[in-house]
Amino acid sequence: MKQATRSAHDDAEQHGFSRALLQGALPREGYAAMVAQHYFAYVALEEVGRSLAADPVAGRVVDPALFRVTALERDLAALYGTGWRRRIAPTAATRAYTARIEGTAEDPARYVAHHYTRYLGDLSGGQFVRTAAERAYGLDEHRGTSFYDFSALGSLPRFKARYRAQLDVLDLDAAARRRVVDETRLAYRLNVAVLAGLGAEFAPETAA
Repeated sequence: MKQATRSAHDDAEQHGFSRALLQGALPREGYAAMVAQHYFAYVALEEVGRSLAADPVAGRVVDPALFRVTALERDLAALYGTGWRRRIAPTAATRAYTARIEGTAEDPARYVAHHYTRYLGDLSGGQFVRTAAERAYGLDEHRGTSFYDFSALGSLPRFKARYRAQLDVLDLDAAARRRVVDETRLAYRLNVAVLAGLGAEFAPETAA
């Protein structure tokens, strides 16, 4: 799946908004807005995950140790203050993304695609985002970046290897495997759309 979706992955990773964040050129408000959009996506992702926890396909990857909503709530409180719920709203791109995630409740194979896209990204490139954000915005003790703290998992390389091994043994026929790959590509495009919207507002000079 990694090979089949490499181009879509690279598009998301090299997006202008992402580059601005990693280079320390994104205003703090832009970072906070990204965290807010993550929150809406992960509420959807984890609600569907709980509903599919006993499914023979999706249940192989659903792991409460990965859940991020509680960490995102801490980050939003740090970034926006105690009234953060009143100050955030999903963008149009995020609403489209969350609707797609919610629709996978009826197709666990497609849910796996979204699970893989988000969590493997958080465990990999997300660690660079965490370092960049803490440096750029002075976020001490992970106040505002606890979303990226996966220390409870132990060794991240070992966890990722186990995760990919679970993907390799999923009981999927050829049609289901194609759906997973196609949905993963779509998930990356939906993520890019979210970043593009944020880039247009907070980093227009780099959001191409």
